[in-house]
Amino acid sequence: MLCSASPLPSPPAGGTAASDHHARLRAAAARSDLPGALAAFVAMSSSAPASAAGPVLRTFTSLLKLCAARSDLATGRTVHAQLATRGLVAEALAATALANMYAKCRRPGDARRVFDRMPVRDRVAWNALVAGYARNGLAGAAMEMVVRMQEEDGERPDSVTLVSVLPACADAQALGACREVHAFAVRGGFDEFVNVSTAILDVYCKCGAVEVARAVFNQMPVKNSVSWNAMIKGYAENGNSTEALALFKRMVGEGVEVTDVSILAALHACGELGFLDEGRRVHELLVRIGLDSNVSVMNALITMYCKCKRTDLAAQVFDELRYKTRISWNSMILGCTQNGRSDDAVRLFSRMQLENVKPDSFTLVSVIPALADISDPLQARWIHGYSIRLHLDQDVYVLTALIDMYAKCGRVGIARNLFNSARERHVITWNAMIHGYGSHGFGKVAVELFEEMKSTGRVPNETTFLSVLSACSHAGLVDEGRKYFSSMKEDYGLEPGMEHYGTIVDLLGRAGKLDEAWSFIQKMPIDPGISVYGAMLGACKLHKNVELAEESANRIFELGPEEGVYHVLLANIYANASMWKDVARVRTAMEKKGLQKSPGWSIVQLKNEIHTFYSGSTNHQQAKDIYARLAKLIDEIKAVGYVPDTDSIHDVEDDVKAQLLNTHSEKLAIAYGLIRTAPGTTIQIKKNLRVCNDCHNATKLISLVTGREIIMRDIQRFHHFKDGKCSCGDYW
Repeated sequence: MLCSASPLPSPPAGGTAASDHHARLRAAAARSDLPGALAAFVAMSSSAPASAAGPVLRTFTSLLKLCAARSDLATGRTVHAQLATRGLVAEALAATALANMYAKCRRPGDARRVFDRMPVRDRVAWNALVAGYARNGLAGAAMEMVVRMQEEDGERPDSVTLVSVLPACADAQALGACREVHAFAVRGGFDEFVNVSTAILDVYCKCGAVEVARAVFNQMPVKNSVSWNAMIKGYAENGNSTEALALFKRMVGEGVEVTDVSILAALHACGELGFLDEGRRVHELLVRIGLDSNVSVMNALITMYCKCKRTDLAAQVFDELRYKTRISWNSMILGCTQNGRSDDAVRLFSRMQLENVKPDSFTLVSVIPALADISDPLQARWIHGYSIRLHLDQDVYVLTALIDMYAKCGRVGIARNLFNSARERHVITWNAMIHGYGSHGFGKVAVELFEEMKSTGRVPNETTFLSVLSACSHAGLVDEGRKYFSSMKEDYGLEPGMEHYGTIVDLLGRAGKLDEAWSFIQKMPIDPGISVYGAMLGACKLHKNVELAEESANRIFELGPEEGVYHVLLANIYANASMWKDVARVRTAMEKKGLQKSPGWSIVQLKNEIHTFYSGSTNHQQAKDIYARLAKLIDEIKAVGYVPDTDSIHDVEDDVKAQLLNTHSEKLAIAYGLIRTAPGTTIQIKKNLRVCNDCHNATKLISLVTGREIIMRDIQRFHHFKDGKCSCGDYW
C-alpha cells in the first residue's frame, strides 16, 4: 500500500526575513559597518515574532559591542530602546551588554542603573561594571564592586575581574589594595596567567614599589612583550633610567618583540642619562622595525637628542617628520630653550604660527623662558598679549612663566602686578616671584613675600628655600639666611641639596665671614661639590684671603672642572697679592689641561636686533662712533669723580690698564645704547660674566651724567643704575 505524503509545515511568518536580517547584521558587524548593522537590527526586530527572542539576544550583542568600540552613545541608546520595546532589557545577556556599552561610552551612571535592574547577575555582569568604573577613573567604586560581588552574590573574582580592578588600584595609588589582589591571585593560581601578573607588576610600578614589581617580573614563568614593556616603563617612570635601559637591552638581546612602548621608555632613559650613543642605537633599531613613521616615537626621539644636548640631531629628525603634531613643535622649541638656543626657539615658535599650528599652554611655557633669556621687554610684552588673546594668561604655568620672564627682563614691578592678579598661585608661582625679587637685590621684599606665602598655608619646597636663601645672600641678610636654612629641615623635613649649601657659603662669604663659611663646609653631611668651593673661592677674591683661596681651589681642581673660570679666579687672587710665580704656575696648569677663559661679552637689543660686544672689539659697523662716544663719556664721568679701578689688570703699564678698562664690553654696549636711543630711554644690557668693580663704578656715574636709567643683568643678578646709584647698594 502506498501512503500519501503529508504536507510540510509552513514556516513562521517573518522567519525567513528575520534570518536574512540576522545574516545582514552579522556581516555588517564583521566589517564594522555601524549604520548597516543598525538598519539590519531594526528590520530584524520589527519582522521577528515575539518567540524569536533567543536569536535577537544572540545577535544584538554584536551591535552593542560595535557601539561600545565606536563610543557611539546615540546608537547604543537606540538599541536599548528597541530591546525595551520587546521586553528584553532584563535578560542577563542584554543587560550585561548594555552595561558594557554605557561604560565604554563614558556613562558609568547609566551602566550602574542597567546593572541594578538585573534580577540575576552573573560574574560577567559584575566584571563589566568593575571594568566600567575603572575605565572611567572611578577607582573607589571599582574596588567596592569587587567586594560586593563576593558579599552579595557570592561570585568569586576570576582573572578578568583582577585585570579589570588592578588599573583602579593604580589610579587610586592603593598599594595596600594591590597587595590584597596580588595575594588573592597567588592563592587562586591566577598569577600563572601572564596578563594577571603583568597587570600586578604594572600597578606596583605605578604605586612606586618598583622593586616588588621586579620580583613579580622575575618569578613569571612566561613573559610576553607587554610584561617587558611594563617593567621597563616602570623603571623609567620611577626615575631608575639605568635599570630601564639595561632591561631594554636584555629584552632586545633575548629576541622579545620590541614595540613602541619599549622604544618610548628606552628613549626616555637615554635622554635622562644623557647617553647619546645608546640613544643613537635605539634610533637605528626603531628605524629597522618600522617605527620611524610613529609620530609619538619620533617626538620622543627629538626630546632624547635635546636632552643629550644635540639639538642639531633633534632638528634633523624634526625637519624630516612628514606629519608634525603640536607635540613635535613643543618638543623642539623646549629643547632649544633648555640648550641655550633661545633665538632658535623663538624662530621655531614664529614658524609654528606661520604653519597655522595653534599653540597650547605647553608651547608658551616652552618659549617664554627663551624670551626671558633674551631679556627683551618688547618681546616680553608681545608674548604676554598673545597669551591673553589665547585665553591662557591665567593658566598657572603660563602665568608663572610670564612672571619669571618679566623679572628676568628687568621689569620686576610688572612681574609683581601679574603675581597679584593671579587667580591661582601654585608653589612655583611664589618661587618665581621670590626669586625675581632676590635677583634684583630686593632681599627684604623677598623675605616678606616668603613669610606671606607661609601665612597662606602654602608649603615651600626645596626651590622656594633656594630662592629665599639666594635673596638673603644678594642683600646681605645673614641672620635671616641662617634661620631659613635651619628651618628647611627642622620645620619642613626638606633635605638641603648642594645648591643650598653653596648659597649659604656665598651668603657668609659675601658678608666677610670666611672662617664661618669654611667651618660650614667642613661640617657638611655630604661631600662638597664644585659649586660650594666655587662660592668660597669667589668670597676669598672679594676679601683678598689667599690662604683659604688656595684651599678652595685645590679642592675644586681635584673635582676636575670642565671650565677654566676657577683657574682664572685663583690667578687673579695671586695677582692682587703680587704673587707672580703662582700666577704663572696656574696659567701653565690651565694650558696643560687645555682649559680656556670664557670671553666676556655684553649684548644690547634694539629694534629686534641683538648687538654683541666683546672687550676691545672693533668689528661693529658703528665702531668709530661707539669709541668716540665712549671717550666723551669717560671724560664726563672723570669730571664727577671717576677714577679707574685697575686692581683687576696686571702685567701692563698704568695707562694701558686704564685703556683696557675703558673698552670693557659693558661700556661699549652702553655707549652704543646711548647713540641709538632717544634721551631719557632706559638702556638694558646683558652680560655673561660678573660685572667688574670698575664697570660698576663707571656705570653709576654714567647714569648720573646722562640722566639715563641703565639696567644690567650679569651672570648673578640685576643692577639698576639711576642717578649715580645702583640698586645693589654696592653689595654684590
